Amino acid sequence: MSDDPVDLDKHRGMAAQKATDLRRALAEVETHVRELREREAELENRMMTVPAMSWPEAAVKARHLLNLYAASLPPEDTRHRALVAALLDDFARLSGEG
Repeated sequence: MSDDPVDLDKHRGMAAQKATDLRRALAEVETHVRELREREAELENRMMTVPAMSWPEAAVKARHLLNLYAASLPPEDTRHRALVAALLDDFARLSGEG
């Protein structure tokens, strides 16, 4: 009897191996998405509780909010998408970023 672990993937068919790989990849992506959502919630909590001390700091909060708004717009709402893009361009230009 051996103490070496058995590699079960070698004993499965190709379809089963691919299905296992897909499940593992999906689990990894779901973990990353969950972590990103948690980090975003922490960031938004800080944005709500810590007042901006300058216009650039306030603009960072506004950019985040505008990006959330733009993400919720339907694809055919090109007018509001263009308005958000123009405002983000203004922020970049006025802050010296663009």
